[in-house]
Amino acid sequence: MAFEGISEKLQNIFKGLKNKGRLTEADVKAALREVKMALLEADVNFRVVKQFVKAVEERAVGQDVMNSLTPGQMVIKIVNEEMVKLMGSEPVRLPLHSGMNVLMMVGLNGAGKTTMTAKLAGELKKHNRRPLLVAADIYRPAAIEQLQINGGKVGVPVFTMGDKHSPVDIAKAAIEHASKYGNDLVIIDTAGRQHIDEALMDELVAIKAAVKIDQTLLVVDAMTGQDAVNAASSFNERIGIDGVILTKLDSDTRGGAALSIRSVTGKPIIYSGIGEKLTDIEQFYPDRMASRILGMGDILSLIEKAEASYTEEQADKLAKKFKKAEFDFNDMLEQFDQMNKMGSLQDIMGMIPGMGNKLKNVEIDEKAMNKPKAIILSMTPAERANPKCINPSRKRRIAKGAGVEVADVNRLLNQFEQSKKMMKQMSGMMSGKGGRRKGGLGGFRFPF
Repeated sequence: MAFEGISEKLQNIFKGLKNKGRLTEADVKAALREVKMALLEADVNFRVVKQFVKAVEERAVGQDVMNSLTPGQMVIKIVNEEMVKLMGSEPVRLPLHSGMNVLMMVGLNGAGKTTMTAKLAGELKKHNRRPLLVAADIYRPAAIEQLQINGGKVGVPVFTMGDKHSPVDIAKAAIEHASKYGNDLVIIDTAGRQHIDEALMDELVAIKAAVKIDQTLLVVDAMTGQDAVNAASSFNERIGIDGVILTKLDSDTRGGAALSIRSVTGKPIIYSGIGEKLTDIEQFYPDRMASRILGMGDILSLIEKAEASYTEEQADKLAKKFKKAEFDFNDMLEQFDQMNKMGSLQDIMGMIPGMGNKLKNVEIDEKAMNKPKAIILSMTPAERANPKCINPSRKRRIAKGAGVEVADVNRLLNQFEQSKKMMKQMSGMMSGKGGRRKGGLGGFRFPF
């Protein structure tokens, strides 16, 4: 889980503050020394840490905080606000104009740049853009093929001239191609290196000189911590970058890159990669990231994931079924598929406030849905629609087809019946009085 190490340490520090009825200046300074060490261990830039701790201390030792009824909570609030400032305060949208936009993706090898290039194209395609991917990495073996495969998966065309032409010529030809075929977004996947060198920078400078680049986006590996920040500084100084995309935020990252890049380079983090799937890309929200780091969860992102998985029509259809307790195994099977689209169970649970620490030593079986899904798929359409018709002989057939025991089938049927009983109790939440958001999910809850 992202930031697990720093999150646990900060939560333990703040737990000690909250347990104190009153705080002294010495209490605050002692806690901030621990915060400083936690941030340094998370590979946050030392200058950034120094400025951050100073800003928190100046606010936290004020009379309004020290004399408040809940000084510990006030200090946590200040830390949260300063952490949000550190990462940019407000989310930054990719500034795309109405004409053709040309984006150049840059970065070092191993950061996941080519995969992220396809992810970004797929994401922007959802917003009515007509992207064209450009294979300008002529050095790394299979880089062109990788982009073609991923482009096909997200339904975006890939322009390639093989590896016999220069990246500059490929970029120029790609823009001509885009103009001819009506693509309003060109995303150039450039070559990376194992380390920053003059040949890499010269090539990127040459591309920027030959074609009009609207946005230069640096892809960095969040797991590399301070090295990612150093790479961002070098790219920004040499070629100029407009924004950063962090990859591998779904791993146990130390947090240094996310907390340092904006302060060191002055450039915003625009997107983050949160998984291996080509749909695992999300807008970077400083406030939500700060909440995750501090163990406060991220309900807004969780709701948005649910809304992205369910159309309003699907949600309304389920709401009506819930209200009448007409939910069947076909609906449950559909929910399994929608939950799978939302991402890993570990990440979903981590977005629920207060669950981060509780999940620390808990092994979540990401394949937990496979068995019930196999059982449902072994049923006939009639059995899924009317489970009451499933007699002992049918149970044996279903168990054999799913490769499970009859007891597993019985267990699923019992859970299903319990879920139906819960539906009538939930019907009030499905009425829409709880404040429906754009996706129409309102009070929707998974019934298992």
